[in-house]
Amino acid sequence: MSYTPTSSRHLCLLLFVLAMFVVTKGYNGLSVMQQRPLDPCYDENGNPKRCIPDFVNAAFGIPVKSSSTCGSPPSRYCVMSTGASGERSRICFVCDADHPKRRHPPEFLTDLNNPNNLTCWQSEPYVQHPNNVTLVLSLEKKFELTYISLQFCSARPDSMAIYKSQDYGKSWQPYQFYSSQCRKMYGISNRAAITKQNEQEALCTDDHSSIEPMSGGRIAFSTLKSRPSAYDFDNSPVLQDWVTATDIWGVFNRLNTYGDEEDEIARDSYYYSVSEFSVGGRCKCNGHASRCIKDRNGEMACECKHNTAGPECDQCKPFHYDRPWARATDEDANECVPCICNLHARKCRFNMELYNLSGRKSGGVCLNCRHNTAGRYCHYCEEGYYRDQSKPITHRKACKACECHPVGAAGEICNQTTGQCPCKDGVTALTCNRCSPGYTQSRSPIAPCIKIPVEPPADFTTTPATVNPGCPKCKGSSRKVNMNKYCKKDYAVQANILSREQTTDWVKFTINVMTVYKKGQNKIRRGDQILYVHNRDLTCKCPKLRLGRKYLIIGNDNKNPNQNGLLADHKSYVIPWRDDWNRRMRKFQRKARKSC
Repeated sequence: MSYTPTSSRHLCLLLFVLAMFVVTKGYNGLSVMQQRPLDPCYDENGNPKRCIPDFVNAAFGIPVKSSSTCGSPPSRYCVMSTGASGERSRICFVCDADHPKRRHPPEFLTDLNNPNNLTCWQSEPYVQHPNNVTLVLSLEKKFELTYISLQFCSARPDSMAIYKSQDYGKSWQPYQFYSSQCRKMYGISNRAAITKQNEQEALCTDDHSSIEPMSGGRIAFSTLKSRPSAYDFDNSPVLQDWVTATDIWGVFNRLNTYGDEEDEIARDSYYYSVSEFSVGGRCKCNGHASRCIKDRNGEMACECKHNTAGPECDQCKPFHYDRPWARATDEDANECVPCICNLHARKCRFNMELYNLSGRKSGGVCLNCRHNTAGRYCHYCEEGYYRDQSKPITHRKACKACECHPVGAAGEICNQTTGQCPCKDGVTALTCNRCSPGYTQSRSPIAPCIKIPVEPPADFTTTPATVNPGCPKCKGSSRKVNMNKYCKKDYAVQANILSREQTTDWVKFTINVMTVYKKGQNKIRRGDQILYVHNRDLTCKCPKLRLGRKYLIIGNDNKNPNQNGLLADHKSYVIPWRDDWNRRMRKFQRKARKSC
């Protein structure tokens, strides 16, 4: 088979496109791998783990404030050296702040330290005790310090103090003292012992207090040296606080001299000069961040992980309060956990008591539950609502309104599981909106459903029209009420007859007490009550009661312990109500206090 020039060009073009596709896919895959580095705060499975920022010289490039700097105005200083046989010689220079090669500003303390081109800050000559020279370094953020180091271009001071601040210079705490006379200068013993009871005490030592060497000497303070709990640092809040600082304050209290300072010329050889002021440590992030960055305000802050927040990742971020914040350790990252609110709340708080009661598993309490939910976890419906079992609890419509009927229901709160409203007697259905079998609707809002009477006669007697000749005399047939009758009886009420229920020997009437004129020993109250009448008395039409009528009932207390209600018999006064009687009954009520 032969190929034409045209087909050859097409084949070459196809191979070129295919090669470019393979190269591009490989490059893209490599780019994806490069764009997704492992987060130091999580393992390869995505589980949280302790992470810490890199160890750095926290002082590098940070401005230092000095209380004394030579060169303004220009001043003379001498560099002293000692020969092989011990003789001392001086070479003198001029410090001039306006001359680029003769200036010794504080910026030289934290610049790049180059041994081949040494730059030194220098104080004014002979600032001797009781006067002092200070250096203040602000780290701009909390750091956990490992060491503080100063390398001198002059002789090291005889007495020097290091202080730290944890509140950006508002207050200061002693960190370390150096002196040949610790007791005299600082009032503490030389090289005192440190125990677990005083791990946050500053020590004083006479190390580094010699005048030799005249230059190049170093003072290095290790924050954890000789501290008993240093081996268990993660579990020692005392030492964690001890190494934390935002600012360092160095105070040079006393110059080292050869004792010839009475000579004015010799004094030019005594001054403080430092080539390097370094502070080794890590940005304090409590094990919840791997680096510090500048926030929106341009201030240094930890790039917090594990659902933590704050400049030092020292608190849980909002809505992650189901367990208390804690510093990360090698054993446990102590990640902050979100509250369980079933998507019905945006805020929560932590409760230590509930956390302990749960076996230290959950302490979050949801706030302002929405969607008609309530409870610590927004896990049930609030009053007036019930669970819609067809929807999960996380659904915004998981709770439905009860919708209890305003007349048929005894209340507005339904069963939160079934939705069943509390119905009045004779009322049924989920929302109490219809009468039960055997009941009919009435016009009363108190008893909206009344029982359908079995016997049709309206006066509810069980005898024919002629009264049994054996019936006792009926006092209730009298339609007159006087003070004497009022006083002789235990109670007096105005009531509406609502319904009737037949039992073996008694008839139970449901009445609505509208007004109480005399309470009796049973302390009658307004509202629905039960009125017991014996079948014998009803047969004799004494008393004579009709449904839906109002009566003035005056009778004696019910002595039957098995009956919880009022009693009316043939000795009671049961008289159809007249509105003009209200004034007379109130009059009897007032007079009864003196006359009865």
